Amino acid sequence: MSEKKAISSFDLLLIANQIIQEHEDYIEGMRADAVEEKDGVLVFKGEYFLDDQGLPTANTTAVFNMFKYLAHHLSKEFTLDD
Repeated sequence: MSEKKAISSFDLLLIANQIIQEHEDYIEGMRADAVEEKDGVLVFKGEYFLDDQGLPTANTTAVFNMFKYLAHHLSKEFTLDD
């Protein structure tokens, strides 16, 4: 397996949000606002579309799945350098 590329969180978020917008499951307003790395896995964070009581909505699952997709695919290629 090849070496992971070191990248800043800013640049990685640009890539992640481009992937989100081009994905077939994109929902208006879906975006990654932050990323951190835990044990070699990139963890993306952002708006989860919770209701007024803070409970999940139908869109919450879509966002969770998108962030999981990003973690699965981008963690193979990148590591944070900041």
